[in-house]
Amino acid sequence: MIVMKFGGSSVADAARLRHVTEIIKTQLSKKPVIVLSAMGDTTDHLLEAGDLALKDGKVQIKHIEKLHQETIKNLKLPAQKEIGTLMEELTRLLSGIALIRELTPRTKDFLVSFGERVSVRIAAAYMKSINMNARVFDAWEAGFISNSNYTRAELLKESWEMIPEKILPQIKGNVIPVVTGFLAKDEKGNITTLGRGGSDLTATMIAASCRSEEVQFWKDVDGIMTADPRIIKDTKPVQNITYDEAAELAYFGAQILHPRAMQPCIKTGTPVQIKNSYNIDAPGTRTSQTSSAQKKSPPVRAITSKQNITIVDIVSTRMLGQYGFLAEVFSVFARHSISVDMVATSEVSVSLTLDAAYDLTEIKKELSKIAGVEVRTGNSIISIVGNVKRSSEILARAFRICQLIGVPVQMVSQGASKVNVSFIISDSEAAEVVRALHMDFFSPQEKNGDKH
Repeated sequence: MIVMKFGGSSVADAARLRHVTEIIKTQLSKKPVIVLSAMGDTTDHLLEAGDLALKDGKVQIKHIEKLHQETIKNLKLPAQKEIGTLMEELTRLLSGIALIRELTPRTKDFLVSFGERVSVRIAAAYMKSINMNARVFDAWEAGFISNSNYTRAELLKESWEMIPEKILPQIKGNVIPVVTGFLAKDEKGNITTLGRGGSDLTATMIAASCRSEEVQFWKDVDGIMTADPRIIKDTKPVQNITYDEAAELAYFGAQILHPRAMQPCIKTGTPVQIKNSYNIDAPGTRTSQTSSAQKKSPPVRAITSKQNITIVDIVSTRMLGQYGFLAEVFSVFARHSISVDMVATSEVSVSLTLDAAYDLTEIKKELSKIAGVEVRTGNSIISIVGNVKRSSEILARAFRICQLIGVPVQMVSQGASKVNVSFIISDSEAAEVVRALHMDFFSPQEKNGDKH
């Protein structure tokens, strides 16, 4: 058994769904379970419809309805009564939002669920039309039970037992389950969504709990790349990578797999394969527990950057020889539900990084009671993921590059995983530094083992 997950761009219209089905047909001997996202930009359009109903009291789903009805027509499927019923339900929901002018997190989860619920039904109907034994599963029918933390729900441990109970009998019966990604239900029966990386988490949970041979993510890129293709033209996919390396790259800007989605496969050792549904002949990237730190391997696996970073510098002589100071600092961020990315400390100071999206007015006010606080915006994290045994070489070469091009490094951190070295520079200098680092670490001489 394998799990195959296809994202929104891979199932954006009728042509893409036909193509995806052909990919699935090549894997039928491996007993696939299919996990699908909403078609194209449907989730965004649903949220826009919710905002329109909330702010203007208008109900508008024509563009959502048009995409799905045109897809059904272009796939030469008969009218799908179930799709019509879902569109009527969506209209009633938006009418309710427009009437009471309220859109709660619970209602928002219900609203965006229509994208996945419609996409799996169209895909399964098409598969059946070409004699594939497909069956639709809303995620809760496949054993996905979550808490009630709407818009970013966490799966309950019971899901680990319930998913195999629901899925494995279907596999034994030669059924192709087509499952909604991103969704679950709480114990009260309300629809929830799993937050960032939720659709990928659906796939990895099925794969890990059912002890699948592997989970395949079919995306619109050739795999995890050595750098951002928008910055580096000759970037290449990394063919093999460890879970730790993939998680670090994902967290620091390589938006291929969310680190949260990796956790079930890390727990069970289930291999992850990243493939391009637009370029099926590309080798892609395989992620597993196997270490990449081989004797002749290059020191760096990939380089990534994360922009719009805020640095918070906290300085106080109270830190010197005292316990509890850092706990006090981090409790302030916890009370405001703000996540910290990187941390660097000295005897009397701590520097940490945050996404720029946060309003830090109250944070700064609270921290100023115990320390001097400086906030610096407009920065980038450059992360270099590579061979743990060569971290000194990686740091030396990275800093030499920054020195040569005259870029000051503002902060440095090496993660506890020991596969990631990160440093902070100005946003305006990030692209230049990534290009220079990529040239140094991924030149032909380096890949042939001749450099240094």
